[in-house]
Amino acid sequence: MAHTIQGFGHRRIQVDEGVGLTVAVGGSGSPVVLLHGFPQTHLMWRHVAADLAADHTVICPDLRGYGDSDKPREQGPDTYSKRTMANDVVALARSLGHERFALAGHDRGALVAFRAGLDHPAAVTHLACLDVLPTLDMWEALHGRSAAVGFHLYLMAQPPGLPETMIGASADAFFSHFLDIWAKDPDAVPADIREVYLDACRNAVPSIVADYRASAGIDVEHDKADRADGRQLTMPVSVLQQDWGAALGYEAAALWGAWATDLEHSTVSCGHFMAEEAPADIARALRDLMAR
Repeated sequence: MAHTIQGFGHRRIQVDEGVGLTVAVGGSGSPVVLLHGFPQTHLMWRHVAADLAADHTVICPDLRGYGDSDKPREQGPDTYSKRTMANDVVALARSLGHERFALAGHDRGALVAFRAGLDHPAAVTHLACLDVLPTLDMWEALHGRSAAVGFHLYLMAQPPGLPETMIGASADAFFSHFLDIWAKDPDAVPADIREVYLDACRNAVPSIVADYRASAGIDVEHDKADRADGRQLTMPVSVLQQDWGAALGYEAAALWGAWATDLEHSTVSCGHFMAEEAPADIARALRDLMAR
């Protein structure tokens, strides 16, 4: 990859049979894993990671199906489930010598981080989720809303074939749309980084769709089972979001509070790409979390 995080090296780590993740690693100290969102790669953390590397070992992978990581073509119901992707993250950290680590995710990466916190509480010491709701709560919040709200979620939930064909036929326009409408600061994602994101996405349409399709199916089932069993996140949790919950008629802090026993919820005055639009605020929030 032509672009790198300053001071970081890249490695290739096998995390599952036939699946390797490309990961940027830098700094020294207690470990923190940072998971990117859509439609991005690990480079979305470039500012925050460089900041945290002053006193932490910072691990920034491309998720399964994204960026330079592997994209399994033989897809079963679990191939792109958040449970499988969370297992990838735990295996990655262990391969790098870390049995326990702090974990932060944005957007899709936050859903993976949420699942890792539920499934691997002994491994995840602290958890941060940026600008997302848990999958089950997200679908419930969208119920009855205009299809224009989260239309991409419904499109990519369709059976295999149509969404991949439609998105693949105009991939740059599709992914550029979200880079444009979700950012309050258009300069936060400069042209060269934007092109890295678009290049990565146009080469990963089937796996990105499969990730989203899992969130309309098996991920919901996993969340429902945990809710029924009363499972919660027991580590310190920080949730950072834009203040979009009120516009959709729900209270985000209350929804997250049902999942986390030690929660700090706050809003950030920026667009969706908060690690790029407000990196100093995000780095500070992650340090505050890890000090809890």
